[in-house]
Amino acid sequence: MAAHESNDNGGDAAGPVSSAEEEQFDYYDEAGNWLGTASRSDVHARGLWHRSIHCWLTRRDGERKLVLFQQRCEDKDTFPSHFDITAAGHLSAGETMRDAAREIEEELGAYVPFDALIPLGEARKETAGFAKGVDFIDREASEVFGFIYDEPLASLTLQPEEVAGIYEADLEAMIALFEGRQDHAAAAGFRLGSDQQPLAASVQVKASDFVPRPASYYSDVFRALLLSL
Repeated sequence: MAAHESNDNGGDAAGPVSSAEEEQFDYYDEAGNWLGTASRSDVHARGLWHRSIHCWLTRRDGERKLVLFQQRCEDKDTFPSHFDITAAGHLSAGETMRDAAREIEEELGAYVPFDALIPLGEARKETAGFAKGVDFIDREASEVFGFIYDEPLASLTLQPEEVAGIYEADLEAMIALFEGRQDHAAAAGFRLGSDQQPLAASVQVKASDFVPRPASYYSDVFRALLLSL
């Protein structure tokens, strides 16, 4: 699976933070050759290519094949409350994909051995936008993985600063949704209440409820996940 994204709606860019506190990223040329290290804000201000990990969890429930996706917190700088990849994160300077897989446990409380991840290819995006009063250009190369999760959804523990809820939906229905063959898909899961306790929730999701990416990104990933189960 490979995809290329381009839009001007924004990304996970951060606004001004003192350089002493800022996360440092390695940056690359378009061919993937390492060029140096810069702060997160500098990388986004200059539109430097950097790396991230996408991990989609999937599971079986009897004969059903399901994909899990998160709902972003309502106070996120970009795309608040949108549905998104099960877990994702940037690679900090010096990190490998194996190191970055920690993001899964941080966001979802699920131990996911890196060697059990299923490689699904690379997705690239180029976005421009405005966050925290600052213009940014986000050029990101993401390694996409799947993981077959054998536990029930209720076993997950969400990171409340990042994730507002977690849901699952039938993979076939999600493919049809992003291929334009149906308008919505049923999803069930839980969201965090005001006391950060999980509350059961059911939703009807539309493609427009997800973080904007080419529809082919979602449909290609979901088809690959379907084959992995």
